Order: sequence, then structure tokens, then C-alpha cells
Amino acid sequence: MHIVFYGPEGSGKGTQAKILSDRLHLPVLTSGDLVRDAAANDKGIIGEVCRQALSEGKYVADSEMFVLWKWRLKEEDAKGGWIMDGFPRNVEQAKFLDDKIDKYGYKVEKVVYLRLPEDESLKRLLKRARPLHPGSSELHDSPERIQSRLNIYKESEKDVLAYYREKGVLVDINANQAVEAVTSEILLQLGLEKTGENSG
Repeated sequence: MHIVFYGPEGSGKGTQAKILSDRLHLPVLTSGDLVRDAAANDKGIIGEVCRQALSEGKYVADSEMFVLWKWRLKEEDAKGGWIMDGFPRNVEQAKFLDDKIDKYGYKVEKVVYLRLPEDESLKRLLKRARPLHPGSSELHDSPERIQSRLNIYKESEKDVLAYYREKGVLVDINANQAVEAVTSEILLQLGLEKTGENSG
């Protein structure tokens, strides 16, 4: 299976992707990991762009993200299915992903949209308070940086949802509830759990 988790920061994409990954034995591919890995190991322009984005608490531009994802999707563990978290963030990225994986002979089967009000996203992220990088006293999750990233997310949300809704792969989940309840709803919608069955 090829599943995309989509939603604002703080909606629990990472948590739910990990739970589903354990259940389906699929790797979780995340934009954040790609960026951090390139920042740490790439000595070229991509690494520089990633280091700058991390130091400023911003997103990496599409052109660089496309290169990172091209590399990642060619890796061996990505060939047997995956769960994607943090990509695509806009329609251009969604089209890039469809085009890229179509060449490999598969497609995105489900897009799990974790719906969360903006004020709840803010509250969760402020509580999380991640540093810009390990040991940094400066916050990646400062109120200004959070609001800036949420604004960027909001600009694309409607179009991304419309794109996947039209393809018939969108699964709409209320993320403003307990982790277990969200998991249960996801499993139910993906047909991995029957009504009334306890996910344990």
C-alpha cells in the first residue's frame, strides 16, 4: 500500500503514521527526515539549502524537495509500499508525486487527512516546543515560526484536499480527539478494522 498522511502540523501525522507502519510493516517516509539527513550529510547545494531551512525554521522549496524525494523513492525499502508523512504539502508536490510513482507502476491508494482546528495546532506545537536543532536554545516551534508554517499550510490545504477528493482517495479523519480514537477511525476508514472491533 501507498498511503499519504496530510494535515496541519500538530495533527498527529507522525504518531499515526508510526502506528500504521507497525501494523502494516511499511516504512514511514518523511520530508523532515529527508531534510535533516541532507543537512547532515550532503556537502552540495541541497545540503546547504536544507541547513539554511532548518536554521530558519522554514520549509525547503519544492525544487529541492523534488530532488530529495526522487532519491528517496528509488531506495530499496520504498519499493514494497510506504506511508508518507509531510509530503505533499501543495498541489504541485501532489502532481510531482503522482507522476514520479506512476513511472514506477503504482499510485497513492489513500490520503489520510487529519483535520484539526488551527488554534488546537498552535496549542499542541507550543507545548511540543522543539528546538531549531539539538542543543539549540532557539525554538523551531516559536509562536511566530509556527504561525508562519501554518499560514503556508492553509494556503494550499483547500486545493490539495480537492485534488485528492477528485481522485477518490481522500479519507477525512477528526484529529481533535484522543490518539486511540484517531487510530481506530483511520483503521476503520482504511478497511483494516471492522465496526465494533477493538484494535487492542
